[in-house]
This record gives sequence, structure tokens and C-alpha cells, in this order.
Amino acid sequence: MSAGAAADRSGRFYTSARRHPWVLGKVADWKIPLGPYTPAQIAVAIGGGFALVKSIALWSWMGPVPVVAWVLAIWAVRRPKVRGRTPLQAALGWLLLAWQPSGGRLGGRAARDRAARPFLGGFTVEDAPALAPARSPSRAAQHPARPRRASAVAPLTQPCGPVSGVQQLLALAGQAGGAR
Repeated sequence: MSAGAAADRSGRFYTSARRHPWVLGKVADWKIPLGPYTPAQIAVAIGGGFALVKSIALWSWMGPVPVVAWVLAIWAVRRPKVRGRTPLQAALGWLLLAWQPSGGRLGGRAARDRAARPFLGGFTVEDAPALAPARSPSRAAQHPARPRRASAVAPLTQPCGPVSGVQQLLALAGQAGGAR
């Protein structure tokens, strides 16, 4: 066997869905005249035929135009796609979208806002830790003509220890002679 003959060989595998698509009116090699028909074509044929028969008094003056439009509609829906899906799947998707709750779902259940309730809370104001005195001269010494006002807040008589964990670590580092 030559190398050219081996390169020309190709194999194909078709799934059963490709060999036998979902159509009505095809059995082995026999098919309905002008068929086979998709479910969308059958739905348009039945629904349109029913509508034409019930409204014959309205369109009879137009002659065969509505019947020709009906046949063209049946032909037009032979392979319809709505964003890549068949019309029945698209209609089911729209129905399920309309059925969904407006807020969406969480854990399979409809997501709803929780009921409003008052926020009750409190806080505590603690004294600030005492700071080391500044080495600069006080304001009273700089401006002797100005009398000092009496402060409404009494000064801290007892120095507080460090409040937070970071302040405690800084105090320990300061006692040990600085940070390492």
C-alpha cells in the first residue's frame, strides 16, 4: 500500500441522533410526501389549519392568499432556531424564566429580603491612656499675659496601662530598650 492511499483514507462516526433526527413521518427509507416534518411544522399546520377553518368568513374574499401564506409558514419553520434552540425549548425557557421569583433563588428557595427590625446597640467610652509629658515649654510659660481657663474635664490622676494588644507590645518593647 502506498503512502498516498493511506493519507486519503478517513473515517467518520455519526451518532444515532445525526442518523435519525427527531422528525415525524420518516420510517426507514419511506417518508410522507413533502416530509418528514418537524414538531414545529406539525404545530403550525394544525394550529394554522384550525385558525383558517374557523375564520373562513373573514379571509374568503382574499382567495387563496391566506392558504398560500399558511403553507409558506409551515415551510419556514422547518429548521427554526431561537438563539440556537428549537422553538419548544425556547418557549419552555421563557416560561421558566417568568416562573422564577424576581429576587432569584438561594439554596433552591425563593430569596426574599428579611423583615426590618430595629438595630439596638451600645458603646462604651473609656478614658484615653495617659501620655508622657512633652519636653517643650508649656503654653502658659509662652504666653504669661493670658490667663488659663478652667478645664471641664479633670486630668487623669492615675496613669492607665496599655489598652490594646499592640500598645502592650510597644510598652514591652520600650521597657526592653527599643524594638529589635
